[in-house]
Amino acid sequence: MPIKIITDSGSDLPLEYVEKYGVTIVHLPVHFGDELMPENTSTKDFYAKMVNSKELPTTASPSPQSFLEKFKEVEAGTDIMVICMSSNISSTYQTAMIAKEMYEEEGFPNAIEIIDSKRFSGGLSLIVATAARLSLTCSSMAELKEMVLTQIQETTAYFTLDTLENVIKGGRLNRLSGAVASVLNIKLLLKISDEGIVEVVEKTRGLPKALNHLLAKLDEKTFDYEKAAIAIVHSNCEKLALEIKGRILEKHPFKEIVFSSMGSVMGTYAGEGGIGVAF
Repeated sequence: MPIKIITDSGSDLPLEYVEKYGVTIVHLPVHFGDELMPENTSTKDFYAKMVNSKELPTTASPSPQSFLEKFKEVEAGTDIMVICMSSNISSTYQTAMIAKEMYEEEGFPNAIEIIDSKRFSGGLSLIVATAARLSLTCSSMAELKEMVLTQIQETTAYFTLDTLENVIKGGRLNRLSGAVASVLNIKLLLKISDEGIVEVVEKTRGLPKALNHLLAKLDEKTFDYEKAAIAIVHSNCEKLALEIKGRILEKHPFKEIVFSSMGSVMGTYAGEGGIGVAF
């Protein structure tokens, strides 16, 4: 039985994967003041608008109706797997669960699995890309779910930011601590924990050192390069991200690289100049 993969825009899944595997994206609303940003806004236009805006944009979870509409579009006889960003940073997972109940109450026949990835951005894009590929060959929804849950347990994600301004404004970092860090050019190496929240792993002076420490994390894990994949995400700094990609491949010849720019949801909190990897 075919399986349809659905995720949310917090995944930053590259367009090529969306098109190749027919993945459906449910968008989180992003507002600049009272203005709702169109879903088809390019990342380039989003960052330009954010830089010129006095206040940070705000994000919200999709409505259950947004998920329900996507569920109804799936043809009969196709199972649906929804892989959501971490429930500990967004209520997107909860709204997807509500939509599932609505779908079943209306009598639609397709089976639906809602999975909390405990990840976001690069970590989630890596999990979704893998799930989409596996969905073409697995024998059942149960088999795919088991493989996806294993992938979630095994996926590690790190990132570092060039600016702390957005995480301070967005309430993700103490304002005083963030101001001191900014003055001292302190960069944070951050990790997405097993619970799906952001943890500070290290503090370094300057972005180059932070990136070196980020890349060193790959050396702590053993990979089967014939099968392994890595996700690399950036927040409007593609040139730097391509340099990081080159440095990674010199030591770690991954078979597959899921490369993307952070969209409006993650970019709102990361600001420009952020780099993340998930493996």
